[in-house]
Amino acid sequence: MNIFRLAGDMTHLASVLVLLLKIHTIKSCAGISLKTQELYAIVFATRYLDIFTHYVSLYNTVMKLIFLGSSFTIVWYIRRHRIVRRSYDKDQDTFRHYFLVLPCLVLAFLINEKFTFKEIMWAFSIYLEAVAILPQLVLLQRTRNIDNLTGQYVLLLGAYRALYILNWIYRYFTEDHYVHLITWIAGLIQTVLYADFFYYYFQSWKSNERLHLPA
Repeated sequence: MNIFRLAGDMTHLASVLVLLLKIHTIKSCAGISLKTQELYAIVFATRYLDIFTHYVSLYNTVMKLIFLGSSFTIVWYIRRHRIVRRSYDKDQDTFRHYFLVLPCLVLAFLINEKFTFKEIMWAFSIYLEAVAILPQLVLLQRTRNIDNLTGQYVLLLGAYRALYILNWIYRYFTEDHYVHLITWIAGLIQTVLYADFFYYYFQSWKSNERLHLPA
């Protein structure tokens, strides 16, 4: 494992911890899209079907368990927790996220590395992860006034994907021209989706002001 992959994993983990900190400690999910969290739960559930049948390393298994457990825990908090669910802005979080699932599934059937159930589900999880952040970005655009923890959560998610792109570039030059087009293209699309948010986040950071997105 190279430093970019490790940094990407740790940044991804940090994004989850920031979100859990906000929800568990502050007892608030204000500004958080349940739709995005449900999509991430589907992403991890379909990507890690081999968690108990294909052992890679202790690190790999632990990380899979963390992301599976945390994604479903976050969904449970927003949907079921007596206090947390009161802060969920259902009226603003109206992105029809199920419209993202079917196209990604069809694409996975058409473009995959091997036409088996696990490989199709893996490809589906890659495609769905690329667009899973859309409901969250739309919600932030609607609410516009974003608290620090929510902003940090989205920033860390974007940074995780950017670090993974550096990981792929590093592997291309060090592992006999490593190429993995499915993950590369999906990862680039995902990173582009964050570009607008990154711009306004760093503008607010430079001016030491609360993050506001334009209408």
